[in-house]
Amino acid sequence: MVLGGGGFIGHHLVNKLKEEGYWVRAADIKKPAYEDSKADDFCLGDLSEQSFCLNVIDRDFDEVYQLAADMGGAGYIFTGENDASVMYNSASINLNVLEFCRIKNNNNIFYSSSACVYNEFNQLDPNNPNCEESSAYPANPDSEYGWEKLFSERIYLAYNRNYNMTNKVARYHNIFGPLGAWNNGKEKSPAALCRKVAQAPNGGSIEIWGDGEQTRSFLYVDECLEGTTKLLRSNLSGPYNIGSEEMISINDFVDLISDIAGKTIKKIHIDGPLGVRGRNSNNKLIKDELGWAPSQSLKIGIEKTYKWIEEKVMKGEIDIK
Repeated sequence: MVLGGGGFIGHHLVNKLKEEGYWVRAADIKKPAYEDSKADDFCLGDLSEQSFCLNVIDRDFDEVYQLAADMGGAGYIFTGENDASVMYNSASINLNVLEFCRIKNNNNIFYSSSACVYNEFNQLDPNNPNCEESSAYPANPDSEYGWEKLFSERIYLAYNRNYNMTNKVARYHNIFGPLGAWNNGKEKSPAALCRKVAQAPNGGSIEIWGDGEQTRSFLYVDECLEGTTKLLRSNLSGPYNIGSEEMISINDFVDLISDIAGKTIKKIHIDGPLGVRGRNSNNKLIKDELGWAPSQSLKIGIEKTYKWIEEKVMKGEIDIK
């Protein structure tokens, strides 16, 4: 079962599980935006509503992946305008999922947390952020989204202790790839920058929030799913980082995308929501304990993502809200 199966990562996960031969139920408030779901059963509704969630979790599944959340990119998370709904909706989903899974003897849930749980004070230096798993405490996330994720991590692990469950928790770091939001207000920086470069003429310019010296790492969706399924099928609980250690500044990221596009692009820096100054996945713990690490460079994933978004732009398509 994939909860959040209409979203970007969830849709890719459904595809992966179908390729592995599983019967898959997906559930989400919306269906996938860019292609039909391959789920054997797609339940359309709001998992924050108890009656719907109870109907979805009607049996004991071999694997449960809980990816459903009220979320988006920096333009959605860091403006403050969506804080209440982000916290209420996502917390309600997780409380419902956990309790109904317990009732139906689903003891093995994967929960997708986020790098947004990490202490803002440890991410002020763009060249030396600290995102080691233990550094999440003392807690000081940079957004209400991060606070909700941290709370939900704790309740999944509390159910492990109190109800003998084996839930798994991973902190995703900027997952990207084709078939994700690219122009609807919830897109994240890789898709947004690919779109801007695709729309700009050679020699043109694009706008970037901030000075562009803020740093991030980005993980291609296929590698995210490899780490996700490997963790769920292990005897480990986490939390673990699932991300890339290939850190890059936003300015350099634009240059990388521009090179892939074969364009010369001028960067215009403007005010906008930024999040932390620097962030990079620390993979030592998951590599040592689970034996997982990403294997491909950022460029390979961005080439695939840019091509997909460029085709959308060339066709004059409009992203789905």
